[in-house]
Amino acid sequence: MIKIAIVEDEMEYVESLKSYLTRYETDHSVSFQVQVFTDGLDIVSDYTASYDIILLDIQMKYLNGMKTAQKIRELDEDVIFIFITSSAQFAVEGYTVDALGYILKPVPYLSFSQILNKAIQRILKRQAIHYMNIDTDGGTMRLSTDSICYIESQLHHVLIHTDKGNFVAPGPLKRLEEALKTFGFAKCHNAYLVNLKFVTGCLPGDVLLLSGEHIPVSRGRKKLFMECLADYMGG
Repeated sequence: MIKIAIVEDEMEYVESLKSYLTRYETDHSVSFQVQVFTDGLDIVSDYTASYDIILLDIQMKYLNGMKTAQKIRELDEDVIFIFITSSAQFAVEGYTVDALGYILKPVPYLSFSQILNKAIQRILKRQAIHYMNIDTDGGTMRLSTDSICYIESQLHHVLIHTDKGNFVAPGPLKRLEEALKTFGFAKCHNAYLVNLKFVTGCLPGDVLLLSGEHIPVSRGRKKLFMECLADYMGG
């Protein structure tokens, strides 16, 4: 099931896009779950980072498509944007949010199906990557587990260190440990959960990461952590 959001304030185009999606489902034996928003403000106000593709009108009354995409991209690095616009000049900024492309109104089915093909191929390539949704102060953020270097417990919160920056989320660390244990993560200390992919070595009291950082390893955790690391590296 591919989740698609249509963000468009003209119902004529909403109905046209919905009919094109239905036709595409029949032609290509895929299944879509479609949700409609009539303004960018509606989708960003409670964004859940659950969509695979967002079809965005550029010109809307309250929050235009470009500003909507910029706000969403802060929370979701992987959702695919396709702009729907009446003029190509409004879509030239699309590279700033890594948009897949744009379609000019009135939207022809051939152009729509071609760019949708590209979007679905990109989604299929990502299927092997595991994602998790993290609640942050700015909303719900979707992170690839491969991007998480380590997670640090801080009282009632956790600090998630990623290759894109650090994010604060509600704890406890144990909840994330359960969710990530099958994806190459292991505890080296009661306060640290490490992605073994980023481990380059172990010192007597520290784990050395690819970034050059040193994470403490506790005496009580060291033996089990080393066994997990050996298993991850193939013995």
